[in-house]
Amino acid sequence: MDIDSELDARGLNCPLPILKAKKALTKMLSGQLLRVVSTDPGSVRDFQAFAKQTGNELVEQQTVGEDFIHILRRR
Repeated sequence: MDIDSELDARGLNCPLPILKAKKALTKMLSGQLLRVVSTDPGSVRDFQAFAKQTGNELVEQQTVGEDFIHILRRR
């Protein structure tokens, strides 16, 4: 998977990872992928809701150690 942009949101709590992802996505082209790394366990459901509300596609979510990784495709 070719990631076009990456956002490190480790140490940030809700709603900051979502707000930073939203800002990053506005700078991207349609179809590009954004990888967000967060340490907030609530970010899993937050990104699911964010994708539904904004029309961006949540391509993948995974947990690696203490990191929650979210991959979004810009609508």
